[in-house]
Amino acid sequence: MKGGEYMKKLLTKAYKLAYLAPLALASTAHAQVSIDFPTNFAGFSSQDVKVTIQNIIRIIVGFLGIITIIIILAGGFKWMTSAGNEDKIGEAKKLISAGVVGLVVVLAAYAIANFVVSSITTAV
Repeated sequence: MKGGEYMKKLLTKAYKLAYLAPLALASTAHAQVSIDFPTNFAGFSSQDVKVTIQNIIRIIVGFLGIITIIIILAGGFKWMTSAGNEDKIGEAKKLISAGVVGLVVVLAAYAIANFVVSSITTAV
């Protein structure tokens, strides 16, 4: 077996193990059932509408930020496992640069949304 094939099989097994590991750690959830969950999520019932909108924007932007970080990490992983192949390195660089651009866009969107919500809050 050649080194490249061995490495590919090893990475495939490691990926499957990492993918299935949370299933081994899963346990029974003993959560309290709440009928009014949709009205309390993100402070819908207890806060002002402006604060609720701000919380929703933070949740969405936080999720998008996590996605961009995952894209950057995937590009780094692809670069590390490229084994010197210039095509794979080029793809990894594109992935990393797209992730960085996405992160800048997400941060700018957060700043703009925060500015707009705070301007509306002080204006009204």
